[in-house]
Amino acid sequence: MDVFALFSARVANAMQVLFPEAGADLVARIVVEPPRDSAHGDLSTNAAMVVAKPLGKNPRDVAAVLVEHFKHDADVTSVEIAGPGFINFRLANPIWHQVLRSIATQGADYGRSTLGGGERVNIEYVSANPTGPMHVGHTRGAVFGDTLASLMAYSGYDVTREFYINDAGSQVDTLARSTLLRYREALGETIDIPSGFYPGDYLIPVGQALKAEFGDSLLGRPDAEVLPLVKDRVLIAMLDLIKADLARLRIHHDVFFSERTLHGQGGDIQLTLDWLREQNLVYQGSLPPPKGQVVEDWEDREQTLFRATDFGDDTDRALVKSDGSYAYFAPDIAYHRNKFLRGFKHMVIVLGADHSGYIKRLKAAVKAVSGGVADIDVRICQLVRLLKNGEPFKMSKRSGDLVTLADVVEEVGADATRFMLTYRRNDATMDFDFALVKEQTKDNPVFYVQYAHARAYSIFKTAARDLPGLDTSAAALAAAEVETIVTPAELDLVRVLAAWPRVVTAAAIAHEPHRIAFYVHELAAAFHGFWAKGKDDPSLRFVNVDDPKLTLARLALVDAVRQVIVNGLGILGVSAPTELS
Repeated sequence: MDVFALFSARVANAMQVLFPEAGADLVARIVVEPPRDSAHGDLSTNAAMVVAKPLGKNPRDVAAVLVEHFKHDADVTSVEIAGPGFINFRLANPIWHQVLRSIATQGADYGRSTLGGGERVNIEYVSANPTGPMHVGHTRGAVFGDTLASLMAYSGYDVTREFYINDAGSQVDTLARSTLLRYREALGETIDIPSGFYPGDYLIPVGQALKAEFGDSLLGRPDAEVLPLVKDRVLIAMLDLIKADLARLRIHHDVFFSERTLHGQGGDIQLTLDWLREQNLVYQGSLPPPKGQVVEDWEDREQTLFRATDFGDDTDRALVKSDGSYAYFAPDIAYHRNKFLRGFKHMVIVLGADHSGYIKRLKAAVKAVSGGVADIDVRICQLVRLLKNGEPFKMSKRSGDLVTLADVVEEVGADATRFMLTYRRNDATMDFDFALVKEQTKDNPVFYVQYAHARAYSIFKTAARDLPGLDTSAAALAAAEVETIVTPAELDLVRVLAAWPRVVTAAAIAHEPHRIAFYVHELAAAFHGFWAKGKDDPSLRFVNVDDPKLTLARLALVDAVRQVIVNGLGILGVSAPTELS
């Protein structure tokens, strides 16, 4: 049961009856949400202010008509006009009891929605160069993208998780040459790794594998023969390494798309360029020099340019340089046309902090190659500072000069890594303090939430000890007389539970999974707060040996909290332990 959706529908229906001249489009702009101050009520709507001006009416006069209408709603105990025309509602207790019953009935599906309507959405994230293990700079985007994918799947979208393998650039040539050095080392040579090569020990096993496969037969052969062999093998090895690193964070992609497949005769880049020419979306010209910034592929010569400014970009973009080679943007536009041709009208791409300049060009590309049918949301993940007790933290660096994803997970675990990297907006710089996320205190958000889940289990253990004959099965909890849940403290906790479906929907629409982390922390705080009140006021304790009926109702409340925490942590990819050491 979604209380906010329920009353949104009731307000919309009332508007259509009372003000039919408003029209469906106007009514669709009405929202029902929590008031800024909970003291003002349970729900608030802007309905009167949305329709008043277009109808030439005073907002408070419109509000007065709506207030009179809702005074006859049995689920509303009071309805008042506030400020310039907001309408605040207080709901009757049976509404909150219905929330508890719906949680018991729906379980893991409470909060799940059909918002997406089965629409396909492609979420591309991580997309690291396949030149070594995942480093900490990739970790935030990996967690954000994976959590967003789970959130949108939970909200009714058909989600494809995609990893774009940057395996066609000069960095892959450097990787192959670095691997050849490790191959020579495996054959017994003493090597020096030049500046600009990849120095990490992770290439040592690849060199040893080349020795096992080829012996010393690669020595002395021309690079043109050797490098393709080495590239194929080292790319497979690096991709396996990346997949293993991501698995440490419980991240698994559906598609690994190779950039190399876009290139070559008859590849997507050529096909896309041909199509753009047919659509008159490219031309021969030169670009003015950039002002105060470095623009890749800029040259003071005639190039093949994409009419990006026709689609909202700041400048047109080079696709083919004057020497006939592809500019940096050519694979990007071809790749996104490939996505569209695979049936994706909705795309999300997660990029690092140094890619904010890509937003307009990618939006322009998707708009152009789809004829305006598809859309793309470019999400930027800002930097993460590693700290310990507030001070910069230097970790062991087993992979050249990198702090790896594996290092971070080994230090604090997958749960803490995933939760903490989601517990802040993706576009805000964040500090990751290793000491904090290891603390078992309320200052550690992930512990605080997991402890709430474990506490729920401990309450059931107490009930089994103090009321050994009490049936606390799922069926018994679903049938509990939750009408006995009437105290303000209990109902406040139910109100937090009632917000969950709305939080999920809003987070999915905004592509903001941090809202899920914020919510489960808020729910944990409300649960811990109610438990603390029971220490001071015995009448509020969950287990009352003199009143088994009330105890069962309150256990139904505890189980509802437990279930919603599980649902939220499930989206975040975080475990819900039944006890904490």
